[in-house]
Amino acid sequence: MKQTLLTAKELSARIKFSANYINAELRDSIFIEGKHYIRPFNGRKILYIWEEVEAYLYESAVRNATYIPMASGRVCHG
Repeated sequence: MKQTLLTAKELSARIKFSANYINAELRDSIFIEGKHYIRPFNGRKILYIWEEVEAYLYESAVRNATYIPMASGRVCHG
């Protein structure tokens, strides 16, 4: 199975978030090393796996569709 590897800048063009936001906020909180991104040759460069990121985006969109936001900031699983 061929996977598409993207830099943060290339990924930012596809998901419409800045590369800095991807690296600072999404990496290690939303995107998991080994699943959504890799560090080839144990280096500093980070490459995002497009197919995994895309699957997560669609999964979270479907998951959020079944929640009803409440005024207190919580959600109802209705």
